[in-house]
Amino acid sequence: MTDFNKILDKAKELEAKMKQSQENIKKIRVEGVSGSNSVKVTLDGEGEMQKIEISDEMLKEDKTILEDLIVAAHNNAKAQLKNKTNEEITKATGGLGIPGFKWPF
Repeated sequence: MTDFNKILDKAKELEAKMKQSQENIKKIRVEGVSGSNSVKVTLDGEGEMQKIEISDEMLKEDKTILEDLIVAAHNNAKAQLKNKTNEEITKATGGLGIPGFKWPF
């Protein structure tokens, strides 16, 4: 029975760490850039866009160029968010992989 109690204790510890990790992830902010910093997109830890900055010079560009730069900046931010989220999960789990667990972004 002692082994089972140890397993339960570890599971409770992991659950507490995961809850804390989820709170930390919510606080994450990442900035994606494109076009030599002419377009910047800020995402929060849940992948929601919080801010977009477009330089005055870019407003003079063709619409399709600007659209492409916005998409590129968003994708850059999304990649950064994925990395930071994975780092946070790894801290919480101690590198323990959780089978079937995948973040939505």
